[in-house]
Amino acid sequence: MQPLPQAIKELYPFEPHYVTVGGWRMHYVDHGQGPPVVMLHGNPTWSFYYRDLIKGLSDRFRVVAPDHIGCGLSDKPQRYAYTLATHIENLKRLLDHLQLDNITLVVHDWGGAVGFGYAVRHPQRVRRLIVFNSAAFFGRVPLRIRLCRVPVFGTLAVRGLNAFARLATSLACKNRSRMTADVKAGYLWPYPDFASRIAIHRFVQDIPTRPSHPTYRLIQDIEAALPQFRDRPMLICWGMGDFCFTEAFLKKWVERFPLAQVHCLPAAGHYVVEDAAAQILPQVRDFLL
Repeated sequence: MQPLPQAIKELYPFEPHYVTVGGWRMHYVDHGQGPPVVMLHGNPTWSFYYRDLIKGLSDRFRVVAPDHIGCGLSDKPQRYAYTLATHIENLKRLLDHLQLDNITLVVHDWGGAVGFGYAVRHPQRVRRLIVFNSAAFFGRVPLRIRLCRVPVFGTLAVRGLNAFARLATSLACKNRSRMTADVKAGYLWPYPDFASRIAIHRFVQDIPTRPSHPTYRLIQDIEAALPQFRDRPMLICWGMGDFCFTEAFLKKWVERFPLAQVHCLPAAGHYVVEDAAAQILPQVRDFLL
């Protein structure tokens, strides 16, 4: 992959790190020193999504933010099992490589299923949890996302036209002042062509909407194991203008974790950290300190 353009590097000024998982290079940010905070992105973003939180926390914490295989600066193999189970295993290999314990796990979008998929298998290694708009259980899938799963049409839209990632920079972000030309370029830069967009499409295809789907049982198992974290410190920051992870998902989190600190952000959408970084950073710092 070509070096990051200077304008993106100024927004995302982190030294690249790589670990080999399953024969492929997985990129991650490892910035700062102190107790570990692991930030997991979703689809179609990458660790660039967390850039302001990484900068704002690294004076007191060691912030690790991987790019899932197929995303960001990680390798994008064309023949690969882009499944939830694989992403969970990749996360385990990274955290084993870094020998991290007492982790604060930060999740957004698909990062919720990946992160909690790891956490329910290794609960002793997770100290605290921070949840942005995401899920680790079943919920309604919007029509516009289901359409991206339609054979041929989905491939053309997601991989050919890059519609999923491009539309997300407007539909998922409510604070237009944040989505400058350089920020938009940062989100889209890792996905310039058909081949590089494979994981974006595979994430959409991996949403389990019926019991026969290969990932359905895994989500069931993760959801069933969530109660063990009921008393673990948890912060939920939720963009209330999210078309995908709606307030119904937030209610499901609160039902499962009634002791969680909850901050609702009415003016933020699905890209809640992009929309409301200035509000979220002090809330996260207060929670961690």
